[in-house]
Amino acid sequence: MAESMRAARPGRRSRRPKSFEAGRVCFRDGCTTVISRYNRSEFCFEHRPVSYPRLRGVLAEDREPRGA
Repeated sequence: MAESMRAARPGRRSRRPKSFEAGRVCFRDGCTTVISRYNRSEFCFEHRPVSYPRLRGVLAEDREPRGA
């Protein structure tokens, strides 16, 4: 039994969050909002492009209301 096993506590070895260049400013003309280094977008929240999630293969905006 020369070899032994080593254990580590769960959750201890988390990887660092992805970060981007610090001090970035919103890409929209005239906007001076500084974007967080952890935000991958080049726009601030107010100017980011609108995206709709897919719900079971159908775009949310095309979905029929319930009971119709």
